[in-house]
Amino acid sequence: MSAGYKGRRFEFLEHTADVYIAAYGKDLREAFENAALAMFETMTDTVDVKREREDDVEVEGEDVESLLYNWLESLLVKFEIENMLYSSFNILSIERDNGKFKLKAKIYGEPFNPEKHKQKVGIKAVTYHRMEINEEPSGVTIKFILDI
Repeated sequence: MSAGYKGRRFEFLEHTADVYIAAYGKDLREAFENAALAMFETMTDTVDVKREREDDVEVEGEDVESLLYNWLESLLVKFEIENMLYSSFNILSIERDNGKFKLKAKIYGEPFNPEKHKQKVGIKAVTYHRMEINEEPSGVTIKFILDI
């Protein structure tokens, strides 16, 4: 797995009552993958989540911010409804089609097991508050807040 942008994959930033995250990547796909990893790392130690199951995810957005929101929200819904934790994310494509952005990905994880998976923080929602996506030739930085 790549080291991301600036030698980092993601970091937790200071924020009260919420989790403020910066995720990095050499491109938008890798930054989105690392944003998803950071979200699940907020919930549990992702090193303990095995790649037992592969799921497909497809989301759309009017712009890259709504695409990021819909991507993370769809993963959070999978956790809440299917009780699944994920630790590996492979975005196959991010494309612009008829003015909309479309993301296709394969995600890997296993069902949540309280005896195996440490519970950290429960995430209530993904938010648009202070969301930033900065694309530069040298890499991408994504910042977003999770309501906990």
